[in-house]
Amino acid sequence: MSSQPNIIFFMMDQLAPQVLGPYGGRQCRTPAIDELAETGVVFENAYCNSPLCAPARYGFMSGRLPSRVGAFDNACELPSEQPTFAHYLRDLGYHTCLSGKMHFIGADQLHGFEDRVTTDVYPSDFMWTTDWSLDPTVWVPWYHSMYSVRNAGPAPRSVNTEFDLETATEANRWLHDHAERDGRPFFLAVSFIGPHDPYIAPKAAWDRYEGVEIEDPLVPDMALEERDPHSARLHYTTGRHMMDVTGAQVRNMRRAYYAVMSWIDDRIRSILDTLEALGLRDDTIVALSADHGDMLGERGLFYKMSFFEFSARVPMIVSAPRRFRPGRVRENASLIDFFPTFLEWGNGGTLPALCSGVDGSSLNGLLEGRAEHRNAAVHGEYSAEGTRWPLLMVRRDRYKYVYGEEDPPQLYDLEADPQELRNLAGSTESRAIEEAMRKEVFSVWDPPALRARVAESQRRRLWLGKVLRTGRRTPWDWQPRRDASAQYFRSVEDGQQAHEHGTLGH
Repeated sequence: MSSQPNIIFFMMDQLAPQVLGPYGGRQCRTPAIDELAETGVVFENAYCNSPLCAPARYGFMSGRLPSRVGAFDNACELPSEQPTFAHYLRDLGYHTCLSGKMHFIGADQLHGFEDRVTTDVYPSDFMWTTDWSLDPTVWVPWYHSMYSVRNAGPAPRSVNTEFDLETATEANRWLHDHAERDGRPFFLAVSFIGPHDPYIAPKAAWDRYEGVEIEDPLVPDMALEERDPHSARLHYTTGRHMMDVTGAQVRNMRRAYYAVMSWIDDRIRSILDTLEALGLRDDTIVALSADHGDMLGERGLFYKMSFFEFSARVPMIVSAPRRFRPGRVRENASLIDFFPTFLEWGNGGTLPALCSGVDGSSLNGLLEGRAEHRNAAVHGEYSAEGTRWPLLMVRRDRYKYVYGEEDPPQLYDLEADPQELRNLAGSTESRAIEEAMRKEVFSVWDPPALRARVAESQRRRLWLGKVLRTGRRTPWDWQPRRDASAQYFRSVEDGQQAHEHGTLGH
């Protein structure tokens, strides 16, 4: 394998690893992902750094905790001056390309990617700015609702599957074009919107689960008085106070979720097949993850926005059999760890000089089976709808601790209590662990100062969003451009090259 391997990164949106076969899932059928796991390294305890799309992705791109780049909710800009791994890889000689979603907000829709071959799927403006001046029990029309659960099922087409079909098609097209025209190593991000709600599956994928008895959530629904305060607030944020859902509807939603993942798995297979056909697979590292998980009805919770395992954990698989021996890693990891890892892959195994700090730790020692010390903690943040203060999470060793200024703390032993049913915070036997993890929260963050920063940012963006919707609107949405005059056979030279490469038919 070259000292500068090609890299393909598959990103799912809202994929809970617990449903996948490599993570113990028994019903969701994803043979391409299963194969990546069998030939790769599976990280069993990987987390997002924010259980919300844009902040999680900004952390992934920058290698920093989301709040350090001003990412508090789904309507925050990623500053153009913030270096991303795409900038560094480009500086190292890589051809960088994004196909699919990355939820960039603002006028910069590239952030280091040389090519971007699709538009995005969500607004690129300040429309989805969280407003902490509202009571957390207030529901806003752009929030999630239970319609996605109640209306889950098959359909001939949906916005999500249309977008993901384009994402895969353009990724395959780009691979062919790159292989034929460019000798540089490449980094290709293939970022799907699925299996994110709405849970609408292509009928052929839905039919694969005909006769399969879909399981109920492991932890049943809880009454509001039995929930922690944030979970009680999410009851309103996701609209459950306006409409409830039945057990049958939850199982139907899960079936659609599995079916969408099977359909996406087919798209992943097509890209892997393209790699093989072009003779690039042996010299390409394939990595796969997601921006966050999905509660899928566990504890009566849906979507994300929570630090419970179904929402906060992500799949993390790296497949490069000629470079990394297949296996499993139990140590904690998170999305921001990809930043230094990618850069070491692209720089012959060492981190290049950085122009600003990062919070992530390289995964290469774990990938190579070295027993070297690395930071065993994972840090997470949530500062969007459903609360009025930041929720801060530390996962260290077997324990998870969640702190909010006006919420009682939560402490779970994930080895003894994987379903997080016993909150150990305040117990005598866990006092030392709780004190140490609370101290770690305050060593990483200044919660009152962070709360003030978030509130100030919200006020600014809410006002700017109102102004920018007044009069003529100038969208920031990415417009993928393709020069038709450079496609197919437009010159004698094009025809000659096609003859030489055996691609011209009559």
